[in-house]
Amino acid sequence: MNKLKSFLACFVLVTLVSCGNAEKTTEQTTTDTTTNEAAQGGKIEFEESVYDFGEVKEGEVVEHVYTYTNTGAAPVILSQVSASCGCTTPSYTQTPVLPGKTGEIKVSFDSNGQVGKQQKIVTIASNAENGVTTIQLKGEVLPK
Repeated sequence: MNKLKSFLACFVLVTLVSCGNAEKTTEQTTTDTTTNEAAQGGKIEFEESVYDFGEVKEGEVVEHVYTYTNTGAAPVILSQVSASCGCTTPSYTQTPVLPGKTGEIKVSFDSNGQVGKQQKIVTIASNAENGVTTIQLKGEVLPK
């Protein structure tokens, strides 16, 4: 009779322990799924990330528009767009860019006083998966 009671006690204990583990597994799976869905944000992909303006004479203003597409699953909002130098001025789409849609960053470079080879970098900060990215404007400024 003691063996039967011991067997029954072990069976109940194993059943209770395994039920507790099943609940934890379900909770963990639900949490992982929620985390994966939240991680699927927007993503910025540029048609071209480097623009070579070739040669210009000192004093000319070079302008170029960089187009990007949100290839992610959530809207992308650009929070800051800044240039590596005061001679380069960016302006950009201020509204959220929905998945599958495009936005623009227009860059103006004033070549006055910038003789020689040039490489200007514009840094873009956003809520996208690739949170900080860069684009480049390069070329050569010839003296007047």
